[in-house]
Amino acid sequence: MLQLSATLINKPVLSLRAGSPVATANSTLINPDVLKIEGFYCSDGYNNHQLILLFQDIREIIDKGYIVNDHDVLVEPEELVRLKDIIKINYDLIGKPVYTTSKEKVGKVSDYAVEAETMFIQKLYVSQSLLKNFTGGTLSIDRSQIHEVTDKKVIINDLLKGSTITAPMTVS
Repeated sequence: MLQLSATLINKPVLSLRAGSPVATANSTLINPDVLKIEGFYCSDGYNNHQLILLFQDIREIIDKGYIVNDHDVLVEPEELVRLKDIIKINYDLIGKPVYTTSKEKVGKVSDYAVEAETMFIQKLYVSQSLLKNFTGGTLSIDRSQIHEVTDKKVIINDLLKGSTITAPMTVS
């Protein structure tokens, strides 16, 4: 099931052991190399430190928040050696400009949809400039159309413009 990015943040982290919220997930930790949410930056409910909740430590995602075993699954960013480069760049998709492979500007990422089971980003929603918005509206870019993701922009395959797709005629 796909979920929009806004539904993933500002949710409580609920501990089974404590039976109460132990943190709040404030933002996402995105791996731009594979377009996957590796975890969430959280505000610790006990001492307001910023901790990270890894996706694999979440037992279940419900409407009210993220269910985890205990507060111990939240870790300091310095402890995640495997993810240190990703933490260092602090990648965020929202607001990134989107270009085609032929260097035409399409717009900016306004939202994205995530597959809840795997946390892979499946769709990008791109808002266009005001002039283009009258003719084209918001674009939905599928994961398969993304050519490259950099720190500064997202590059997609060229869009079909002004062409109509017709089905071949069958002769009986």
